[in-house]
Amino acid sequence: MDTAFDNLTLAQRVYRHLRAEIRERRLEPGSELSEVALSKELGVSRGPIREAMGRLATEGLVTVRPRRGAVVRAITVEELVDAYLVREVLESMAVRLAVPRLEPEDLARLEALADEMEKSTAGGHVDRLFEANIEFHELFCELSGNRKLHRVHHTLMGEMGAFQDRTLSLRGDPNESVTEHRAILRAARRGDATHAAELAAAHVRVPFERLQDHIAEMAVQGDDG
Repeated sequence: MDTAFDNLTLAQRVYRHLRAEIRERRLEPGSELSEVALSKELGVSRGPIREAMGRLATEGLVTVRPRRGAVVRAITVEELVDAYLVREVLESMAVRLAVPRLEPEDLARLEALADEMEKSTAGGHVDRLFEANIEFHELFCELSGNRKLHRVHHTLMGEMGAFQDRTLSLRGDPNESVTEHRAILRAARRGDATHAAELAAAHVRVPFERLQDHIAEMAVQGDDG
């Protein structure tokens, strides 16, 4: 496992490893996760693996089956639609709450993430773009001061992150995404919480509406068939 995780507990290291494997599709939906096999593969006891599985299950990434191990969970189109609806509400509320609380150092952290997204887009580093995007929205949730909102959003993004390829395709041109993040930041710098929240909601609505269009197209094709 990555030596960068040496300061973490074994369970945390196992969790991060498996989460990355799921999110980067090296473990596909439906893959079975055996505690015995993972214990041999990773060189750790079953206790940390069981703890990591519980955390992954809480985030909706795996389904733990009593006496049968765990399986990487697949998300349905309907669940993804629901996730986008919830994400829109959470992120617009987070921005609305956070803007009046923002300090110069908070704005600098958000700006740095927007810069990272722009650089990642220019360099074609899709994985880093995805991570910086998540960090940007997670930071707004953290800065909202509402810990419950932050926890729920973190869990939701963990579940959606397992389907990075699908969510990125729904997003479309990454340059447009960077522009939208910059617009949210400009409104936040002005202290306009209402407009910043509206922009955050519109940003999430882009992939949601494309997903709805995709569902409608599939329904038409089904009728034609």
